Amino acid sequence: MTVTADTRPLDVLADFPAIPEDWAYLDTAATAQKPQPVIDAIARGYGETYATVHRGVYQRSADMTLAYEAARRRIADFLNARAAEEIVFTRGATEAINLVATCWAGSQLQAGDRILLSQLEHHSNIVPWQMIADKVGAEIDVLPLTDDHRIDLDAMAAMITERHRLVALAHISNVLGSVLDARRAADIVHGVGAKLLLDGCQAVPRLGVDVQALDCDFYAFSGHKLYGPTGIGALWARAELLDAMPPYQGGGSMIDKVSFERTTYAPPPGRFEAGTPHIVGALGLHAAIDYVSGIGLDRIHAHEAALVAKAREALSQINSVRVYGPEDSAGIVSFNIKRVHPHDAGTILDESRVAIRAGHHCAQPLMDALGVAATARASFGVYNSAADVDALVAGIERVTRIFG
Repeated sequence: MTVTADTRPLDVLADFPAIPEDWAYLDTAATAQKPQPVIDAIARGYGETYATVHRGVYQRSADMTLAYEAARRRIADFLNARAAEEIVFTRGATEAINLVATCWAGSQLQAGDRILLSQLEHHSNIVPWQMIADKVGAEIDVLPLTDDHRIDLDAMAAMITERHRLVALAHISNVLGSVLDARRAADIVHGVGAKLLLDGCQAVPRLGVDVQALDCDFYAFSGHKLYGPTGIGALWARAELLDAMPPYQGGGSMIDKVSFERTTYAPPPGRFEAGTPHIVGALGLHAAIDYVSGIGLDRIHAHEAALVAKAREALSQINSVRVYGPEDSAGIVSFNIKRVHPHDAGTILDESRVAIRAGHHCAQPLMDALGVAATARASFGVYNSAADVDALVAGIERVTRIFG
C-alpha cells in the first residue's frame, strides 16, 4: 500500500483564541501565538495542580515533579536525544547559548583558539561568543553567504582550521528563512575536531529535528516560537560534554552537598538548573510539542512552504518590492519596498490588520551584509492561510500607492 503525505491546507485557526478572523498575524518568527491546549495546560499548572518540584514529600509535589520530568522526556523524544538527561531546561535559546559559551567554551577555549560564526546569525548567537572570546583571548571568524543568502558551506570548508574549536550556526535564519545543510556542516566541523552548536529557534516549529541524524554537539531552542510559553526553552548537548562542563549558576537544586569548606555539584542536567525552575512553562512546552506533533512537522512545513511560495510570487510582481532569501525559505519572507522605510510599511500594514515585523531583527551584521538598515518580515505559522497572504499583498499595494 502506498502512503501519500497529507497536503491539505491546515485549518486550525479556531485553536488560537488570540487571533481574530480579520487579523493576519505574520510575526510568528518573533513569537508564535498559543493554541488552546497550551493555554489549558498552563491554566491547570497554575490552578488545580500547582506545587513545587524536586523538594516536597507530599503527593501534589510528587505529582508535579513527575509532570515536570515528563516534559523533559517529551523534549528528548522530540529531538531524538539519547536520554532525557541530555536536556537542560533554560529560559530560552539565548540562555542556552550563553550556558554553552560560559560553561563549555569558558572552560575549554584558550588564547589563540578560534570560533566560527556566519553573517546571518541572530545577536544571541554572536554576542555570547564575543564575550567569551574577549575573556579567554579567542578570535572569531565569520562565514559569508551565497548569492541566494544561505550560509556558504564551501567557504566554511575552505576557511576552517584545526584552531577552530567551536562553530555556531542558525539551523534556519530568522530573517531569510534559509535552511542550513546541518549534516554537511557537522561533517566539516568534526573533520577538524571542532564542536557544532545549532540555534534551532526557527527550525523546531517547522522541521522535524533529529539531533542524532544532524550529528551536532549542542542544539538550542525557545519554547515561545514553538507555540509554547515564554521564559522556557531547552539545550540539548551530548552527555559526555555536559558531564565535563562546570555549573552555570550557583544555588539550590544544582548541588550534591554544600558546606562552607566545599560544595559538590549534581550531575547533569540538574547541575545547570539552579533555583526553582519555570515549572508551568515546562508543562506548557510539553503541550506545545504534543500539539505540533499531532499535526505533523512534515505537514506544517509543507503548509508554510506553500504560503511562502505564494507570497514570494506575489511580491515579485510588484516592481518596487525587493525580496530576500532563497526561493525555498522556510516560513519566512523578508522584503523591502523602494523608498519606504520598513517601519512605515509595518505601520500602514497594521492599519490594514496585517501584523509584520520591521527592523533589523536582532541581526545587524546581516543587515550590513545586505546593504540595508532594516527589512520588513512576514513569517507564517500553522494558523495562517492563503487569505493572509492576500491581505499582505493588498496592504503592500496600499503602501506603494500612499508613497507613490
